[in-house]
Amino acid sequence: MSTPVTIIGAGLAGLTLARVLHRQGIPAAVYEAEPSVAARAQGGMLDIHDYNGQLAVEAAGLMAEFRELVLEGRQAMRIVDQHGKVLFEKADDGTGGRPEVQRGELRQLLLDSLPPGTVHWGRKVSDVRSLGEGRHEVAFTDGTTISTGLLVGADGAWSRVRPLVSDAVPEYTGDSFVETWLYDADARHPAAAKAVGGGTLSTTGKAGSINAHRERDATLHTYVILTRSQEWFAGIDFTDPAAATARIAAEFDGWDPVLTSLITDADTPPILRPLFGLPAGHRWDPRPGVTLIGDAAHLAPPDGEGANNAMLDGAELAQAIAAHPGDVDAALREFEQAMFRRNATPTDGREFLVQLFGDNPPQELVDLFF
Repeated sequence: MSTPVTIIGAGLAGLTLARVLHRQGIPAAVYEAEPSVAARAQGGMLDIHDYNGQLAVEAAGLMAEFRELVLEGRQAMRIVDQHGKVLFEKADDGTGGRPEVQRGELRQLLLDSLPPGTVHWGRKVSDVRSLGEGRHEVAFTDGTTISTGLLVGADGAWSRVRPLVSDAVPEYTGDSFVETWLYDADARHPAAAKAVGGGTLSTTGKAGSINAHRERDATLHTYVILTRSQEWFAGIDFTDPAAATARIAAEFDGWDPVLTSLITDADTPPILRPLFGLPAGHRWDPRPGVTLIGDAAHLAPPDGEGANNAMLDGAELAQAIAAHPGDVDAALREFEQAMFRRNATPTDGREFLVQLFGDNPPQELVDLFF
């Protein structure tokens, strides 16, 4: 089977690309390894910025629907020290330019905006190869294949499309998240809910960082950030939730019990998420008929920009394709040069992965932000 624009990956980048192409009257097919839209949780909150992510939403023609997803008040921020003392607090006055939405709800909005049948679920890529003259063949684990005149890798950190244009391989950054959730926190975990407040709570010390977001329905989503080797984490049995929780909480011995309760009182087992990144400024020479967007192109430690730039990638690639009808390679050159410039000097994520080792890490966190 042959498809005109083939997108591998139904994340925010790939779906934004498909949506903006659809608005331009250009058909596309999206192939996703997961068996269904409900196959796994889609992560937590995203702040969608007015200088990149919202530009993509506007290009997709979904701004009104996007506004319906915004969780009011979630741009509030509170920074505390290890003893729970508030060092800085900022209310959400609605002017921050970074409204918060749930990632899964934003993804569903994009899915619902596409013609039925655009996304092909349960199609895991096993191999990709060049057919010459800008065409490529994609083979799937179910034994089927497709060929395409434009192949877009929107398939994340471990992209199967990336080797067509680059030898770069993600490397461990030295940091890992351990995620936990507290549900119905206002009623069931009132002390933690009060500590987090209406938006984001952040604190850091020499041991690591504890950051929590208030999500929909009084859910508190916590990201514990630790700078440890992968071997250190391998020594923790995450199949034993109680033991893993105790081991992670022990790293914060002496901290305010309300802060550590975000770990110890969690309603879910702790989930380990090691963080990987591509080389800063990752780029490649143009290749006929193939390109990358989102994490497949510029995977980096979380810095608040990843999802925003991924969506902008998708929107700008679609706009470039529409601006160069019949000349895919010109569209790719225009898009890639703009994307490379945008990511030439990315942050290294340290304003969020804060592991400060001065005399007063919490105050240094305040200084870093403000």
